[in-house]
Amino acid sequence: MIKKKVFIIFLHFVFWGLNYLYITSGNLNWNGFGEEDGLLKKAYLYGMFFNALLFYIQVVWLVPKYYVKNKKGYFWGYTIILFFLITYIETYVDVALAVKHNVYNFGPIAAGIIWFYHNSIFHFIYFIVGFYYRFQQEYIKSERTKQELLVENHNAELKYLKAQLNPHFLFNGINSIYHLIGKNDANAKNTLLKFSNLLRYQLYESNTNKIQLYKELNYIEEYISIEQIRKGSDIVLKLDITIERKDNLIMPLLLIPFIENAFKYVSNHNETEKNIISISISEKDNILKLSVYNTKDASLPENRSGGIGLKNVKKRLELLYKNNFSLAIDATKNTYNVELKIRLH
Repeated sequence: MIKKKVFIIFLHFVFWGLNYLYITSGNLNWNGFGEEDGLLKKAYLYGMFFNALLFYIQVVWLVPKYYVKNKKGYFWGYTIILFFLITYIETYVDVALAVKHNVYNFGPIAAGIIWFYHNSIFHFIYFIVGFYYRFQQEYIKSERTKQELLVENHNAELKYLKAQLNPHFLFNGINSIYHLIGKNDANAKNTLLKFSNLLRYQLYESNTNKIQLYKELNYIEEYISIEQIRKGSDIVLKLDITIERKDNLIMPLLLIPFIENAFKYVSNHNETEKNIISISISEKDNILKLSVYNTKDASLPENRSGGIGLKNVKKRLELLYKNNFSLAIDATKNTYNVELKIRLH
């Protein structure tokens, strides 16, 4: 950071140095002062000083202290006062130098009016440049702050999502294993191993902004297998996963709330074939599609938006995928369907 600031200061010195050399090395003149009378270098040196003064007053003081903080009245008031004050002072010095060396073609008053006009034009240019320069800095700073806030919000959202998932998931997982012990010990051991893998993923592997897609899918498949054991023959499950690029990156724990809600709210009819969960995940040309369908009891409200982590996931999608996703939820009296599309980066 310090090296960057030093480099920027160095660039400013280079700019003003080249500016001075360009004007004073040719046949140009500054407010009537030319190389032939030997006054150009002196006149442009203090002229450049006043231009730089107005430029840096904008950059260092007026824009950050008043304009950015929405104190526009103070900003324009001070700007106008300083603009005319600096222009008047430079014009006064021009006239004094011209009188001393007798180099003006008009009377002092006429020359002062003309030079005031010329100085005003240059000062206005540097005023605009200074304003734009600092405004761009503030804009970049604002955008950087927004991105940092987005990352912080994402991390907070992810932690909150885990806090929601863990108690419900722990309860269901332990309950499933409990019912297997004594009935099918081999299956209980296998389920416990899967349960351990899921917890490891939640607690350690998912502590990042992006994770490889195949890891997220492995997590989902193991989660579904545990839920299958828990639900047993009470449901009809249809699962289809088709992926082109498994090394694609995705936000961790993004898809699981939709799937978990399907298992949580699936209908409980006596006829098994009426209790349906259908899950389809596909990825092609960097477009990830998730479709989750489940039947539900008519007693549940159609607008079921308060499922575990569902509101949270919507916020995360809006934060990090912005215009690169679409989410459609269709809830009827007896069914619930989620269609999610994401353009993966």
